[in-house]
Amino acid sequence: MELKELRKNNELVDLFCTLAEIPSPSLQEEKVINWICQYCAQNNLECEKDDYNNIYIKIAPTDTTKEPIMLSAHMDVIGDDSPVITYLDGDLIKAKDRTLGADDKAGVANALYFAKYLKDRKDLKHGGLEIHFTRDEENGMSGIKNTDFSRINSKYVLVLDSDALGQCLISGASYVMVDLKISAPKGGHSGNDIGDSTRENAAKLIADLVSEMPQGVFYREGDKVVTSCNIGGITAGDLNVTNVINTDAHATYSIRSSRKDKENELIEMMQTTVNNFNKEYPNIATATITFTEKMPMFEKNEDNTIPELFEKTAKQLGITPEISSFHAGAETHIYANKTNAKGEKFSPYLLGLATVCNMHSAREYVDYKTMIKGQELLQAFFEAFNK
Repeated sequence: MELKELRKNNELVDLFCTLAEIPSPSLQEEKVINWICQYCAQNNLECEKDDYNNIYIKIAPTDTTKEPIMLSAHMDVIGDDSPVITYLDGDLIKAKDRTLGADDKAGVANALYFAKYLKDRKDLKHGGLEIHFTRDEENGMSGIKNTDFSRINSKYVLVLDSDALGQCLISGASYVMVDLKISAPKGGHSGNDIGDSTRENAAKLIADLVSEMPQGVFYREGDKVVTSCNIGGITAGDLNVTNVINTDAHATYSIRSSRKDKENELIEMMQTTVNNFNKEYPNIATATITFTEKMPMFEKNEDNTIPELFEKTAKQLGITPEISSFHAGAETHIYANKTNAKGEKFSPYLLGLATVCNMHSAREYVDYKTMIKGQELLQAFFEAFNK
């Protein structure tokens, strides 16, 4: 089957391809924003933008005794603004010689299609649907960071940005940037001063200190990594200059964790290692370590409503569910640390409604049959949620 024929016969696939064919690199999403707004106007969907051009779509409840729920996805993609030419390879939709942008146009398409579907379902009693489309997730998450959360009434947020059909990810790791620096201010000449015991080479000292620091997996639960520490790089001196006792050295680390107690334990261990170093080298060298949170933690909460319902619905449809955590960051992390218009803390989940492979590369593709099955799962889940 040709993609043209498939698009003619399947509205969801056509919607996805149309969105994918609108280039929308981070912070250059204007064309896709305008297209989505026009789509909403044509289908009588309430659509608004905030000051940052994030999009909010709402479908009013038909039963105010029930809870609303929100779908979220990002509109930007990895790649430039060159043309996106989609084609079909078996069951796979790909783009010629560039990234497809199924991350996260598959999520946007599934949410938009569902909104149109729900608008026409006059028989279904529900607590309302909210949809939020953000900008710039790939580059710096400035879209979600500039979201007006006072516009959102839902407590439960389904972030449609996982890469495998049937995934429901219930926690995700933080990202803490670690800067480790050593100053050995005396320095000197490696020939004249090498015998002075009050002088130490910062390059040697940081090598010693790094060897004392944790590296790799710090804590796991079963086969899942919960907390890890990874060195990014080390700098000290000049590779072409060997007759200098170096005075400064610098190393960087990343800490990732989905449990705050284990993150704190790791940070305390690293800080203690630095404190012990400073006790060993008084008046000779000083080490400093700073910890900067770049991505807040998405911790698992005690409310199991969504994962249990998702797992049950997926199994009923013959989809193998995966309820797990992930050792990376997503917009779930921002939602998890914010409150809605009612002052309720969000309960976010990262869902997979399509299988997307080789993301962020020219080999990226989406299995269109999984996207269709994902829409079936979303519709069944929403009905079960509103029973």
